[in-house]
Amino acid sequence: MNRLPTLEEAFQAARSQGRAALMPYFTIGYPDLLTSFAIVQGIAQAGADIIELGIPFSDPLADGPTIQHSTQVALQNGVTLETCLTFVRQLRQSGVTVPLLLMGYYNPIFSFGEERFVHLASECGAQGLIIPDLPPEEAGGLRQACQHLGLAMIHLIAPTTPPERIRSIAEHTSGFLYVVSVTGVTGAREELPPELVEFIQQVRAVTELPLALGFGISRPQQAVMYGRWVDGVIVGSALIEFVRRSENPIQAATAFVREFRTALESIFSAKKA
Repeated sequence: MNRLPTLEEAFQAARSQGRAALMPYFTIGYPDLLTSFAIVQGIAQAGADIIELGIPFSDPLADGPTIQHSTQVALQNGVTLETCLTFVRQLRQSGVTVPLLLMGYYNPIFSFGEERFVHLASECGAQGLIIPDLPPEEAGGLRQACQHLGLAMIHLIAPTTPPERIRSIAEHTSGFLYVVSVTGVTGAREELPPELVEFIQQVRAVTELPLALGFGISRPQQAVMYGRWVDGVIVGSALIEFVRRSENPIQAATAFVREFRTALESIFSAKKA
């Protein structure tokens, strides 16, 4: 496998253009395995800087109805943890080079075996893990395996997380810190909390890690608005919902990501002007 751009390089490249990195999330196996594969290929070409790949799980407690639905469909399609690892490998073999992160829940990884999972994930070309239901205090074994193989171990913080806790989580995080924009589950939202920028500034004050904002971003205008304050913007539910409503899911996903990328690049264009 040829050398892949690192997460740090992806953030640096976006920063050099005066914008936040665009980080779409998509569930492996939705609406079916072949279509999801083509969608990820398409969004990589359309301007995604980093892509989060959702591992389907029967009890996705951090996810709202849209992603829950996509994971249930994927499970019905027979997608397993092994399927997801093969999916990453085949994406790399097809020429996708943007950083790929696996986002999923701890139970399947525990059942599979932490070290075995991390070894295979690294071998297949994944560059990091996001496990929403695994607190940093209980992630020692997985973190050690990730450090050994150069995978990022990314943790989440919420608006309810106190400053000292943010500092502690940041110390156990690599790659970037996932900043949750709202209290609650994933899902597109018309409006984000008015105090969100203040919260981002509080987080920035206690860590030098890149910050990526997720949960709730549904429109390019929101990505532009909050992209001024963070290093990356994560869009998942809105993308999946757009795909769900479309007769041509691959074309829809590509157009969706291209629109967000164009909007983020407009910040740079405006600064140059």
